[in-house]
Amino acid sequence: MSLTGFIKNEINIGKTIYPPGQDIFRAFQLTPFDKVKVVILGQDPYHNPGEAMGLSFSVPKSVKIPPSLRNIYKEIQSDLGFDIPGHGDLTHWAEQGVFLLNAMLTVEKNKAGSHKDIGWQTFTNAVIRQLSEEKKHLVFMLWGNFAKSKKDLIDGSKHLILESAHPSPLAGGAFFGCSHFSKTNDYLVKTGQKTIDWEIR
Repeated sequence: MSLTGFIKNEINIGKTIYPPGQDIFRAFQLTPFDKVKVVILGQDPYHNPGEAMGLSFSVPKSVKIPPSLRNIYKEIQSDLGFDIPGHGDLTHWAEQGVFLLNAMLTVEKNKAGSHKDIGWQTFTNAVIRQLSEEKKHLVFMLWGNFAKSKKDLIDGSKHLILESAHPSPLAGGAFFGCSHFSKTNDYLVKTGQKTIDWEIR
């Protein structure tokens, strides 16, 4: 069964799938291939009602900021001095070329990782590999062991790979001090590209 066939069937039998259909490929719509400068790789979408919006780590403005994203904001505050924003919508990053890609693009309500084996990773691995092969001087942020497992898909000789612990509180604060946001901008400057405005307003 195709990916779309599987998801349609799940919905037809009464299961709730996140994000909403129109948002499944939102990362691709907001950050098209030719605009990608930075890749932040997540695992799968948030599985609680109203949270998933098709961008890794991002939630709509009306939703409480999740713990991992709050830690990302704390690191940006430490790294760059920006105030922690009052919402978790990362559209501003996506529009500047930050590709907020989840390895799985859908999830069943309240069941984390429920779509990890339906074929999404074949698709998103191919996307990562194509970005690596066809572009140069990208920054890949790999947070946590799952994201780091994708390192073999990336040519480290022509891209910057930044690795750290996951920003989840479960990592015990090991994410803090990675300085990935300033390191990214330093690399973009060095390779003649426009920097990312990481401040969410």
